[in-house]
Amino acid sequence: MKKHNIRIVGGEYRRTPIPVIDGEGLRPTPDRVRETLFNWLNHFWAGNFSDKRVLDLFAGTGALGFEAASRGAAHVQMVESNPAAVAAIRSLRNKLGALQVRVHAGDATVALQRLADARFDLVLVDPPFGKNWLDVLWDKLPGVLTEDGLLYIEAEAPFQMPDQFEVLRSARAGQVHFQLARFAASQKSDNNYASLNA
Repeated sequence: MKKHNIRIVGGEYRRTPIPVIDGEGLRPTPDRVRETLFNWLNHFWAGNFSDKRVLDLFAGTGALGFEAASRGAAHVQMVESNPAAVAAIRSLRNKLGALQVRVHAGDATVALQRLADARFDLVLVDPPFGKNWLDVLWDKLPGVLTEDGLLYIEAEAPFQMPDQFEVLRSARAGQVHFQLARFAASQKSDNNYASLNA
């Protein structure tokens, strides 16, 4: 069922192959896009991931979440609905001994409800294209972000961030449009967070 591998591009797990399964809507973030994103994050976080909590909402292969873990993120919560993809993520997590990575098998909207008391410094949103996921998610994302938390979005077409997000960086690679934005919270949120089961 595995068709090819991609690789982690930076950090402790650099060059580690990531299996890519055949799955509907599963579209791994290209290496150069991941490299660009994490260069941006390096800039805004001054290279320090050690106190960061990351939510990878449509994990797919887990490439984005594993990049964060590879760079030392304190906690990485992945969410994925495809059972084969979940199994592959857990297998790689266990192989790497990446104990800071947690994996929830299920729907992104349900996961956000379960994470109602969670706060993340970075939320990664790379949903299947053509499903209008962004329209569904915009009003739910602020609830899981810390004050000044960062939001990364990938989409198949240009998109507009809601007013409560300040766009920090944007780029395009082929047909992929991607942006990094900062959440401007009106009140300081606490830093408590919950983990979904692994």
